[in-house]
Amino acid sequence: MADYNAPPTAVAPTRVTSWRPPSAGVKSLTLQSPSRQPDTGTGITAPLPPFGVTLAAPRSRGGASATARFRPSGTDDRQRTREAWGKRIMQNTLISAAGSRGPLAVAEGLRELWAYRELLYFMIWRDLKVRYKQTALGALWAVIVPTMTMVVFTIFFGRLAKMPSDGIAYPVFSYSALLPWTYFSQALSNTGNCVVTNTDLITKVYFPRLILPLASVVSGLVDFLIASSVLLLLFVYYDIDLHWRMLLVLPLMLPVVCCAFGAGALLAIVNVRYRDIKYTIPFLIQMWLFLTPVIYPTSILPEKFRFIVALNPIAGIIEGIRGVLFLEKPVDWQMIGISSAISVTIMVAGCLYFLRSEKKFADII
Repeated sequence: MADYNAPPTAVAPTRVTSWRPPSAGVKSLTLQSPSRQPDTGTGITAPLPPFGVTLAAPRSRGGASATARFRPSGTDDRQRTREAWGKRIMQNTLISAAGSRGPLAVAEGLRELWAYRELLYFMIWRDLKVRYKQTALGALWAVIVPTMTMVVFTIFFGRLAKMPSDGIAYPVFSYSALLPWTYFSQALSNTGNCVVTNTDLITKVYFPRLILPLASVVSGLVDFLIASSVLLLLFVYYDIDLHWRMLLVLPLMLPVVCCAFGAGALLAIVNVRYRDIKYTIPFLIQMWLFLTPVIYPTSILPEKFRFIVALNPIAGIIEGIRGVLFLEKPVDWQMIGISSAISVTIMVAGCLYFLRSEKKFADII
């Protein structure tokens, strides 16, 4: 009868005495406990390898070799998951490095933006909510800012300085230019700081970085449409005829959007390296205002200097908007074409520089 009160006896550790790989013609392996000396033949004195470590088997007479891999259950599924994530990360890395391929980077960047269009919609909606969050007047600020600026310009430049306005009432004259200018200045300011203000998002989540400046530019169009209602009221108050040419204002805003997007993308990259840019942007916008015919018409400038004014991409568009709004004012299509071409050039240059620099954001920020 067994004595259950006796102390337990030590049990030798389990060992694998032999293993034969599935391939034919390969000699067997013998694994022993590390506390024992190896037997003759193919004994191994090293401790048993951890899961996933490969051991090379002795070569057979024909020169073939075999490997023994120890894997726990489910390792294959985890390996396939890691490989799938690795392929996805590699694809994203190749896309983010598209800036090294020149003009093709813009096309690939736009294609990636389309793939992430739902995120773009969310970012635009987020910008709109954050802009007027915890404000008493909300979206009315989109109307108050250009309206109060128009009142100040009318008092100081229209009444006191007697600035000419091409036979148009100065409040309507100035407000028609303040609409695109206010949009451009706010879009440029928001886009120039979009990377710095989204540092946590950039360093933790992958997405096309070009979404940040694009969302800032597109969200400003909502304020532009809201503020346009005041212009219609001014037309009615000053008894100015409404006509079909006014609809051309919308396509004329496209060069303004392109210029704000390109210039803002350039400033956003520089702002990552040199944080002084965020203090320079307001001064740059103020100086740009006086170089743009918002307060004054281009008709007061000599004819030989009007071509120089057209080099300002916003100047030609503002004059074009005034031309399509007021029938008594001719439309200078040549100036519009020059300003539009410069705006598109700025947009392409800004996109290329942004795409080439975006892969360094996480290291610099």
